[in-house]
Amino acid sequence: MKDFCRKLFRPLLDFFDSGEIPQGYRPSHRKILLAMGALFFTLSAASLFFALLVGSVGALIPILFFLAVSVVCGVIGWLGSDGAVARIWGIK
Repeated sequence: MKDFCRKLFRPLLDFFDSGEIPQGYRPSHRKILLAMGALFFTLSAASLFFALLVGSVGALIPILFFLAVSVVCGVIGWLGSDGAVARIWGIK
């Protein structure tokens, strides 16, 4: 399953997984990244709920933004290498 997901998200993983591993990586960074992905997914779901409740099409922009951020955080946190996780945090 994980290999199939790695093939599916290969372009995203390659974008963050180039070069050498930065020095400042800690395992807690991966856990925080997964938690951020869950929080952004919750924001996306709440925005979708209230957009449907109100009937507003203008809420589509934050829904898509929060969903995209949650997917990136989730994919890098779950499938990414230590270097990819460190790069998303900007550690040098």
